Amino acid sequence: MFQFKSRHLSLLLALITPACGLASEHFCIATNGGFGDGGTTFIGTGFALPAEGSCSPWSGFAKTASTVIVTSYGTGCLSSDGKALTVAVSSQDPDWFGMGVIGSDYISLTRKEAKGSFTTGFDMGAFAGDALEVNCTSSLLHLPSSHD
Repeated sequence: MFQFKSRHLSLLLALITPACGLASEHFCIATNGGFGDGGTTFIGTGFALPAEGSCSPWSGFAKTASTVIVTSYGTGCLSSDGKALTVAVSSQDPDWFGMGVIGSDYISLTRKEAKGSFTTGFDMGAFAGDALEVNCTSSLLHLPSSHD
């Protein structure tokens, strides 16, 4: 029978813990100036940029108007050369879109190099317009218990 010694178990847990912590990243995309400037900001909670040529699930919320928060889910895919990110999301909020209505967005972001921030983009969908990667500030990440 195989038994772990306590120091081996502690070492194993220490090695595993940082890998689990990577999922705490967030990714934010502002359309039409973003939330607070007349537009919308999508917040992908726990979304980390996928490896080149692959996709990752997107889940989170979007802030729009002055108090509206919609729940969003979808997929983000990074091109094989690392220069383009596409995010396809569906959003729901019965008070905003209507009961049973889903808002869909297809966001394309580009950058000149395979690394760094995405500098240009466009959203074709419910919150259509110019799109940019933005910093996920604490005010954007704040999800109030009561909202429209």
